Parts: sequence; C-alpha cells; structure tokens
Amino acid sequence: MDLLSLVTFLFSAAAAAATPLQQPFEEALSKRQTPSKNALQVDLGYGIYQGSSNIPAGINIWKGIRFAAPPTGARRWQRPVSPSINRSSIIQADEYGSICPQVGYAGVEEAGVNPNGTEDCLFLNVQSPANATKLPVMVYIHGGGYGTGNGQQDFTDLMEHTGNSFVVVGIQYRLGPFGYLASDEVVKRGVANAGLLDQYFALQWVQTYIGQFGGDPSAVTISGESAGAGAVLLQDIAYGGSMGDSLFRSTIAASPFLPRQYVYNDQAPTESYYSLASQAGCPLGAFGNGSETLFDCLVSKDTATVRDAAIAVTNTGTYGTWAFLPVTDGVFLQNAPSEQLLEKRVNGRNVLVGNNANEGPLFTPQNITSETLLLDRLREILPEFSADDLANVLLHYPVTDNMTGVKFATTGTSGPSALDQSGLATGQQQRANNIYAELTFVCPSYWMAEAFSGKGRSSYKYQYSAAPGTHGIDTLGYFGPYGSVSFLSEGFQTAFMNIWGNFVTQENPSIPESLFVEISNSSTRSGVDISSEWPQFSASTSYQQLNLNQTGGVLTEGSVEVASPVNTTYLIGPGLQNNFAFADAYTWEAGRGARCEFWRSMAKVIPA
Repeated sequence: MDLLSLVTFLFSAAAAAATPLQQPFEEALSKRQTPSKNALQVDLGYGIYQGSSNIPAGINIWKGIRFAAPPTGARRWQRPVSPSINRSSIIQADEYGSICPQVGYAGVEEAGVNPNGTEDCLFLNVQSPANATKLPVMVYIHGGGYGTGNGQQDFTDLMEHTGNSFVVVGIQYRLGPFGYLASDEVVKRGVANAGLLDQYFALQWVQTYIGQFGGDPSAVTISGESAGAGAVLLQDIAYGGSMGDSLFRSTIAASPFLPRQYVYNDQAPTESYYSLASQAGCPLGAFGNGSETLFDCLVSKDTATVRDAAIAVTNTGTYGTWAFLPVTDGVFLQNAPSEQLLEKRVNGRNVLVGNNANEGPLFTPQNITSETLLLDRLREILPEFSADDLANVLLHYPVTDNMTGVKFATTGTSGPSALDQSGLATGQQQRANNIYAELTFVCPSYWMAEAFSGKGRSSYKYQYSAAPGTHGIDTLGYFGPYGSVSFLSEGFQTAFMNIWGNFVTQENPSIPESLFVEISNSSTRSGVDISSEWPQFSASTSYQQLNLNQTGGVLTEGSVEVASPVNTTYLIGPGLQNNFAFADAYTWEAGRGARCEFWRSMAKVIPA
C-alpha cells in the first residue's frame, strides 16, 4: 500500500465523522425578524446590512458582509464559525471588508502585494439585479496562488451584458500561512486547509442566505480563475466527492492552478512549518521540554510577524512557487486530485473549464537558451524526478534548438505547435514555458473536463487564444472593463460574457444565433456555429473544445510583462472579428491529451 493510500485508509473513519455542520447559522436564523419593506436591507440574524443601488445598471450591491467570525487570536488555524450576534445597529454595506494578509511567490518583488491586510478578513460581497427573485447564483473565488488576491471584483459589466440574469457573490478566504499551514502539530491542534474551509463555509452561507438577495440556492455555480479555479477544483473533490449538489450544481474553472498537493505531514509542508516558526522567533529548542508548543508560539505572534516570516520562507524556494498550499488532510481533501478526478468522484453535475494559450511565461524564467538550462529548470520544479524521469519528460516534449525563429501564435491543429512555438517564445524557452503550463494549468483543465463527462453530468471546454493569451489576461474578456481593452473587441467580450452567463443560468454555455451574428459584425459566421448545442467533452465527440480567437484588426508590436518583459505582437481594433472554432483537444498542439496522460501517470512521483 503506498503512502497516500495508507493515509486515506487511516483517515476514512475520521472522514465519515467529520462532515461539516449542515446548518452552522441555526442560532443566527432564530434571531431574524419580519423582513423589512426596504429591499436593500437584509436581516441575517447575526446582523442587519443596508445595501446600495447602482440605478443605471439596475443592480443592488452589498459590500463587506461578514460571513464568519474573525479567525484571530485563538481562532487562528481553526475552522471558521458563525459570526457573533450583534443587532445593535444597521451596518452600512457600502465599503469592502479588509483584505487578508498577502504573501507572494518566490523570486518576485513584493511591491505589488498589499501589506495592509488583516486576519479579520472573512467578508463577501453580493451584486444582485434589482427586483431579483430566485435567480441563479454565481459564487466567484479569487485567484492569487493561495497567497494573494481579494474578493473586491466588480461584476457589473458581466451582469449587464448577460441581461442581469443572475446574482454574483465574491468571497475572501485566508491566504498564505494563515490559510495553508500544515504539519502533524497543526492537524492535532487546529486544522490544515483553513482557507478551503473558509470557502466551504461561505458556500454554506450562500445556501442559507442567498434567497434574501433574490438568489436561488438550488442553482449555484462556483467559479474562479487560476488559484481560484484550483480552489473550485478542490471544492469539486471535497469530502471524497460525497457532497453531491448540496452546495452547488455547476463549476466554472478558468486556468485551474494545481501545484503539488502533499500529504499534510510530508516533508515539504513540515519543513515550511518549522521554517515559519524559526523565522517568526519560535526556535525549536525553546519548546522541546516545555508545555508550550511551536503551534502555541505561532498563535501568539502578531499578524505582521507571521506574514513577514512567511515571505522569508517563500523567498528561499524555487522561482515562481509558493511555500504554503493546500494539502491532502485525509478529511476535506482525501486523495490526490488527478487520481480522484480520474475516478470521477466529484461534487456538482456540470463543468465549464478553460485554459489560456500562454499560461507558462509568467512563472518561468525567460533566459532558457539551451537544453542544459532547461534541465536545470526541470530539476528545480521537479526535484523528485530521477534522471530517467527527466529523460521521459524531454521525450514527451521534443523540440528544436532554434532560438532565433520568428515568434507567432500557433493554430493548434496544424503547422508548428506549442512544443516549440508561440507568440512569446520559440525553441528551448517555449519548451520550458509549455512544460510548466501543461503541468500546472492546462492538464488540470483536461482532467476536470474528463471527470464531469458521462454519469449524467455535462462537461464543456474552451481555450482562450486571443493574443497575447497570457495567464490571467482572460479575465478582461468575461469581467471587462467592457469596450476598454484594446486587444479585445466588444463582440469578443460580449460572446465570452454570455458563454459564462448562459452556463450559470442554463447549465449550457451555447450562445444564440442572433447574438453570434451581432457580435461577429457580419451576416456570415467566422468559424463554427456555436449557436447550436456546444458538444460536450467526451470520447464520443472527439474531446471537442472551443478555441476562442480573433482575426482582422491591426497587428501591433508591444511588450508583455511576464517573468520579465517579452516583446510580442497582437491584434488591436478597429476591425477585430471573432474567430471561434471547435477542435479535438486530445490532438491539439501536437498531442496535448497524451502529454496530460503522461503527467497523470507521474502523480506517484509528483503528488497532484
């Protein structure tokens, strides 16, 4: 029996007994009074919140709603609990709540990380169409590598351009060491995966309260981008996939981030725990014989001390990595994600999942000019791999050494492929970019799509290919700002927003013919007709994915900020036209599906 199977076996009884509270807000609900005639005032039992209205957009807004008690003091690294009851005054919900403490990734300056986060950060925000009644709901989980980000997104453009047809909830959760510290001692005296438990608790809040905002708790879609999409993936497999559709019916995952997922007491998370303690001033020797433990010492430290210690620990790691990430704890997360997805043991019943054309450059040093340098990088990101394993990686990623070729985007179906060609790199550099992209973002999107195929579920997949197609840039397509992105036409944004919107409201991302003609700015359609049924992702449909691209416009040169500035070309308006087409995702980019099967076969070596 391997280690992961052993841990799963040992914790099976605990998992059965550790299902979450079905109604954590029961006491608060008992305090509610007769609903106010003021549509913007909501009584949650533990508090009364007064929202505001964006009259031109027809949207009501509530910001900074507390959904859990502050995870501070003795509650640090404990399960979230319902807020304390305070009905002494009406809370004006017109300002966002505090963001959580931020810890970036290794090798990158922290200048862009807000140092003002506070641990009292478990807030959510609601945007609801005026006069909403039992509308579908989209819950958005922000990205940021489980170390940065916040829930302060504005969904107005998405809602307006999809007919104000659903309610949106944006949530926050504990980040970095506050959300993902793990070790034997953490599990004995607290919980691992506190950030994921915060997300789960927020979903329970939605089930309890979203009806007061005009939402339908039986029609919830959870969504996210990058680590937010990775978190969505982990909510899909939470509790062994035993929760059904009790918290959500559908999933949208854009570029799901799937780093290594160690068992909670493996060497890597344990070393991060001890390193954090040391950096925070909790030396091991001081606690070996006393009654106070390292855990107690860390709980006693202030927020800034723990945050700064985590930054120091993170910066000793490999470029582009985080030190504090979700772990297999045997209860909430019971298996390696790639293996559980293969078994199709998932929560919910529908998925829309996508990846971008150029996911890798943001996290890959842009100085890889030879196979020797590539192997050095592979040894950094795949330290568990033997020489034979690394040779197998190179075998699956054949490439030329041409570093002087012209950079241009591939078609995905013929000609040069992403193995050695893109709009951002060629040769060995593109090889490195693509290996990281497929390992970390692209293949997890394939595995999610496969997990929801068959068994009465539905699965839809896309790739965002509009240049430059870098990681995270797709959010401008479905969140906007609408009409203000030079390299995306309004037609492209309208289409992308309605793909998301229709999936939320109809459980199907297909868009109507009238909208397709409108957004094409032409009476003839470019590419394939997606106004009819979008084919599901399965072997019977040749694993069809929709490639979202553009043509026309003006070719422009510019610099893209990834790991370091990279010159590239992309199209800008006027004259941009949508170029959408279905293609076989398995044969895409010279056999991406087979390479994803290779990475899944290595899950025993790299736990993911």
